[in-house]
Amino acid sequence: MGLLSELRNPTRWYTQLIIALLTLAIFTLLSLVAISGYELYRIISPAHSHSEIDLQNFPGHPEILSFTDASQVQHDGWFFPGFKAAPTIVLCPGYQSSRGELLTLASALQEHQYNVFLVDFSGQGSSARHSTLGFQEVGELRAAMDAVANRGDVDVNRFGLWGANLGAYVALSEATQDPRVRALAVESPYDAPRQMAGYLVRRSGLGRLPLVTRFVEWEFAWMNNPYRRIKPLTMRVSRLNGVDQLYLQPEEESELADATRQIFVASPEPHNLVPLAHGNYAGMLDDEKRVYENRILSFFLLHLPASGQP
Repeated sequence: MGLLSELRNPTRWYTQLIIALLTLAIFTLLSLVAISGYELYRIISPAHSHSEIDLQNFPGHPEILSFTDASQVQHDGWFFPGFKAAPTIVLCPGYQSSRGELLTLASALQEHQYNVFLVDFSGQGSSARHSTLGFQEVGELRAAMDAVANRGDVDVNRFGLWGANLGAYVALSEATQDPRVRALAVESPYDAPRQMAGYLVRRSGLGRLPLVTRFVEWEFAWMNNPYRRIKPLTMRVSRLNGVDQLYLQPEEESELADATRQIFVASPEPHNLVPLAHGNYAGMLDDEKRVYENRILSFFLLHLPASGQP
């Protein structure tokens, strides 16, 4: 009783000091929780990069192709037609990117008679949904592939996938469970969405604050609890037997470069790892873009030819 009374009405200097330190600790903890909550909101609600094109006048005669995912949310993508019964390459944008930034890559592939489909995932382009950094986006990619297959003028059994960071995680995740995927080229994939959440905190600079990265990862895992049983990619890519894989590893993002190498090492052959000085296709200079496009095009021409088998 004496201790409780002293804490309620402190008279000794050391009791006052303890109460002041406890108050400071609680205030600091609540501040860090609030900062991490705000940072998580910024991560799952990135600034949208809207993109529109004049479909009637754009080269390649693209069409709008709508599809509905398992949550009954409607999406639309841009379908660039190639040869009838040719395979389709789906381009999966990265975090804070959109399909409009991949138009020149799509055109380069279409020129070699591929069907090409450009999509925006949740949190990209015109989508108002929050990003899950890959969890629900895998279902969106599967719905997009189903919509393309239902057209009736493509090879329904041969798809190629390209993606960067978030798009790379989505592409790899779908490829581990979808036999229609025959070849995929991925840049800077990460092992799990929670890993990407932590990386984005550290990239923002807030990771220097104690516990903020840990709090963001915990809060992200709690928000995405329905997906808790999904294993990291390093535990799933062994299923890619017979799928040709190209891993692109930009050196400028060391954390994602390490994750890319780990996934590559865990993946089965046939696979290839190519270090790059720079990533981020949308931000490349024209000469860099051409080299990048030629690398992607050469990979698909070799492993997923527009007509016939490789």
